[in-house]
Amino acid sequence: MQSTNVFIVEDSGSIRQRLASMLEGIEGVTVVGEAETPGEALEGILRTQPDSVVLDLHLIGGSGLDVLRLAQPHAPHTVFIVLTNYANAQYRRVCMQAGAAYFFDKSGEIAKVRDVIAALSDTHH
Repeated sequence: MQSTNVFIVEDSGSIRQRLASMLEGIEGVTVVGEAETPGEALEGILRTQPDSVVLDLHLIGGSGLDVLRLAQPHAPHTVFIVLTNYANAQYRRVCMQAGAAYFFDKSGEIAKVRDVIAALSDTHH
């Protein structure tokens, strides 16, 4: 049985933990790495080549949008899920143009991240 590998990029430790425990609760899902800065995120994504990345836009010392723009061309099969407190139409458009597959509002749509990852996990089995 193939595992679905997820990398979490989020500057808040408590939200990272919440996401990791929520996603690890899905059968067949493994969190392969976590990062809170753009540099860590880029290195980790390129090293682990995860099936999916949960990406916050506001990181320590930079932007998740930069991570998306830099990582996506080198990880073309990775599904990028942007999860942000800044879920406005302009950010959504920019993120989708940069290669994000999904764009969710952190304040009310964290459960949708779980649904997407669970669906990805199902397609891998």
